[in-house]
Amino acid sequence: MENIANSHDYVIVGGGLAGCVLASRLIEKDPSLKIIIIEAGQDVGSHPLTSSPLACFAAHRSDLDWAYMTVPQPHLSGRSCYNSAGKALSGSTATNYGTWTRGNAADYDHWAYIVGDSSWSYKGLLPYFRKTESHYDKQADASQHGFDGPIHTASVSSSSSDRQYPLGEPLRSAWKEIGVQHKLDSNSGSPLGMTEMIENWREGKRQIASMAYNLFGVQVLTNTLVHRVLVEERDGRKTAIGVQLADGKSIQASKEVILSAGAYRTPLVLMLSGIGPSVELAKHQIPVVFEAPEVGQNFHDHLALCQWWKLRHPEAGQAIGTPLWAGPSFFLGLPCDWIVTEQVPSGQIKRALEIDGDTVTDNHPLLDPGSCHTETIIAYAPAGAAIAGEDVPIDGTHISSAVLGMAPTSRGSIKLASADPHASPLIDPNYYATEVDRVAMRAGIRSVLKLFQATSAGREMIVSETPPKGMPALSLESSDADIDARVAHVGNTFYHAAGSAAMGKVVDTELRVYGIEKLRVVDASVLPVPIAAHYQVPAYAVAEKAADLILPA
Repeated sequence: MENIANSHDYVIVGGGLAGCVLASRLIEKDPSLKIIIIEAGQDVGSHPLTSSPLACFAAHRSDLDWAYMTVPQPHLSGRSCYNSAGKALSGSTATNYGTWTRGNAADYDHWAYIVGDSSWSYKGLLPYFRKTESHYDKQADASQHGFDGPIHTASVSSSSSDRQYPLGEPLRSAWKEIGVQHKLDSNSGSPLGMTEMIENWREGKRQIASMAYNLFGVQVLTNTLVHRVLVEERDGRKTAIGVQLADGKSIQASKEVILSAGAYRTPLVLMLSGIGPSVELAKHQIPVVFEAPEVGQNFHDHLALCQWWKLRHPEAGQAIGTPLWAGPSFFLGLPCDWIVTEQVPSGQIKRALEIDGDTVTDNHPLLDPGSCHTETIIAYAPAGAAIAGEDVPIDGTHISSAVLGMAPTSRGSIKLASADPHASPLIDPNYYATEVDRVAMRAGIRSVLKLFQATSAGREMIVSETPPKGMPALSLESSDADIDARVAHVGNTFYHAAGSAAMGKVVDTELRVYGIEKLRVVDASVLPVPIAAHYQVPAYAVAEKAADLILPA
């Protein structure tokens, strides 16, 4: 810290996606500001795992990953599940899979409704979605897309005319055969249907937030862990004045402290600072600075189930591992063509809500005509097998399906394991705890079974499912109990953790922490409800909007 001043205007805890975007936009607005980002991970601008799209799979459990484990999950056979989180300057933009899905307008509108602020609706956030992106199709609707933002997007087909996967058209035919309609633009607020995969790889290279957004003029302190926020009484109000690092040193903030440490670590830092549920703080002898019972609560995540499918004609060069994929175009992004977003029939959702004891009304958000309950990705590789502990060969003989529950009603928590800032939090996503979540996942999995087992194109593609060791293959005749058993055995996160410092519960609609002056949260932990998106997109929008809240034009 020899060259780091001990006082700044803004101290940003966490140099992930949100922290980098926020710092960049603040310094752009006022170059005279003194801003520091404090990041626990390393600068990864030249790290080998950030150089190419498929390196994302090697990033799991690497030096770029916090590699958390959950507490045992009672609805997943008591398993402790792996939860990845980027430990790097740029956060999970250094490790994610690059999928660029904005999500469903109805979800954002529900967010705005429950917090009582229309600026968090889809329409309210649309300027920030547009500001972030440089959309690949310059003829697209300019009211929905931006064309000169820092993050460049590409569809599979636009990334290269040579990026033509052999199973793309057969899969399109199979989805159509089971009634899924093609949608031209799913990033315009209504993603239901089948659409081409949109990614934020740029010419086959990762766009990490710290390089896509200019940090010139921002001081960046890497490999440095923050212990807690320092709070003092000033004019009768509890006020954030800086942070204490894990080594005991402190950095002062004259204007604000901003927590952008992510859905796992932001609530952890709050609780270590004495801002949280007093019962939890007492367990670790942490003095209560402000009683905030909702800190660490409302945690939600997208649970996914991967299945692995043996190809009928691997000699045709249909999956990763085949020697026929010799050209670089096949590796410009994930080996995939389509994303399919589906809705569970309303009758099934209503019955599930009743079983869960929820109040069922026609205006329930899960019954919205545009609601999105599942997302399915077919990858031309045995994706997810290594994470699930399954030995499926990467030799061109297998593809995979991943079904994501996009509107979970299960809620979990983040709690302290210790008063030591180096200790990982106790992560309890409470996966698969509600009938709504089970009904949605079963429906998504049954769609995949229909796709491969009840269509002519699917049967021509696939010989059989390769089930996990010791488990029967799933089929169209499989029972709900069979599907639930499979999810319990190998269901895992799709790395969309959020909600643990929720808007309306921990922060207000300007992202200010209740009860503490000059303290904000800017990251995915503020999302009060799940969004049917891949969370880098809403996280970029939250950070872009936060800059305008902090320094209005």
